[in-house]
Amino acid sequence: MIHGEIRQRLEEREENLSPYAAKSKLSRGRATTETPSPMRTEFQRDRDRIIHCKAFRRLKHKTQVFIAPLGDHYVTRLTHTLEVSQIARSIARALNLNEDLTEAISLGHDLGHTPFGHVGEEILNELYPQGFRHNEQSLRVVEHLEKDGKGLNLTWEVREGILKHSKSNKQDILGDIGNLPTTLEGQLCRLADSVAYINHDIGDAIRAELITENDLPRTAIDVLGDSHSKRINTMVCDIIDQSWSATGLEYNKSKPPVINMSQKVLEAANKLRQFLFERVYEVQTARKETERPRQVIRYLYRFFVTNPEELPREYVGNDDMERSVVDYIAGMTDNYALRLAEELGGFDYRN
Repeated sequence: MIHGEIRQRLEEREENLSPYAAKSKLSRGRATTETPSPMRTEFQRDRDRIIHCKAFRRLKHKTQVFIAPLGDHYVTRLTHTLEVSQIARSIARALNLNEDLTEAISLGHDLGHTPFGHVGEEILNELYPQGFRHNEQSLRVVEHLEKDGKGLNLTWEVREGILKHSKSNKQDILGDIGNLPTTLEGQLCRLADSVAYINHDIGDAIRAELITENDLPRTAIDVLGDSHSKRINTMVCDIIDQSWSATGLEYNKSKPPVINMSQKVLEAANKLRQFLFERVYEVQTARKETERPRQVIRYLYRFFVTNPEELPREYVGNDDMERSVVDYIAGMTDNYALRLAEELGGFDYRN
């Protein structure tokens, strides 16, 4: 078989997707034009590039919520990313949308997260004059930092989905509806991210004995379910039901669909999210064990701003030296940041 026919056959299959689905052959393209792959669509190619990049591998040693937990079953950035991908693909498949684009966005959405989870993001945002947001850093990773500064040269649709996946702490899980991703695949990744973290963070918080099942707000549990699997199933099924027009089976050109949730399930999910902020995230951030990671980030930032010649070669040459320092620190795993601070004379990270 001629390899070129494989991609063409895959692109033809995409014609059976919803008329609202993103089609790889209609992508807005890459910043640098490339010869198409003979065996993969453009979105499949993006997914593969993300999986094989260094930033993706480092996610396994980056904190989700709990810093350096002793147990083996706590969520990491990598397991969170895989859960988001699985949830998002399930929704995309049900709605007849493009699974390959969905998977690529999901796998790349947290590549820019800092060591020590939201604590690290908070401190870098405090230190860097231009501010720091992990979704913007994720885009920077795929556009500028990977492959020795060349970037991954991903398609526009994947880059936009990565950039727009995040919501601020004050927004509900739908985020800013005035700034939704252009593709429905990007929109469902935003919701899949929330579905994943709301549920696995509850499990981690119970494991860490910060809360118990009985502490969860009863009005939310009555709607969503009294177990991890029930809650995810309720939220996923609700998204599919409320977004059914995305399948194209009820095509209405004058009213493009959006990925949505029912008011009842949305309110319950937001109540759980608010509960997590009040009883888990803010409490965890204030715990004594987070002070050392804060000191480590501050120490590394000050050290490299003062001694930019100590930055690794791939981070040298940027006109904005503090930007280079942020790029280096944001890319570190938890343990690497701790070890480096010790090697530079700042801390004994084992005590």
